[in-house]
Amino acid sequence: QVQVVASGGGSVQAGGSLRLSCAASGSIYNSYIMGWYRQAPGLQRELVAQITSGGNTYYVDSVKGRSTIALDNTKNTAYLQMNSLKPEDTAVYYCYCEYSERWYWGRGTQVTVSS
Repeated sequence: QVQVVASGGGSVQAGGSLRLSCAASGSIYNSYIMGWYRQAPGLQRELVAQITSGGNTYYVDSVKGRSTIALDNTKNTAYLQMNSLKPEDTAVYYCYCEYSERWYWGRGTQVTVSS
């Protein structure tokens, strides 16, 4: 069983920065993927960024160049550094760990960017 604990988020003004963290614990022995989805009111959930335990990354176009995802394999913890935040980044962010064909989710964390 894998547990995922999310932290970070909050409220910032446009142009500001935030860092989200996502820690996975439990029986993780092989390759895995960690990342974040977000969901804004009235919109579908979208994948924001993900990283494999091998270091391969993905970013949705809207955050490319403004966000960096990193993974500390020793802690099974992923970090999402978001810079130059925009009001359209406002959403609930959900971190996850995909391991052994199963998905494990952390609680949603609110990110609010004011103009």
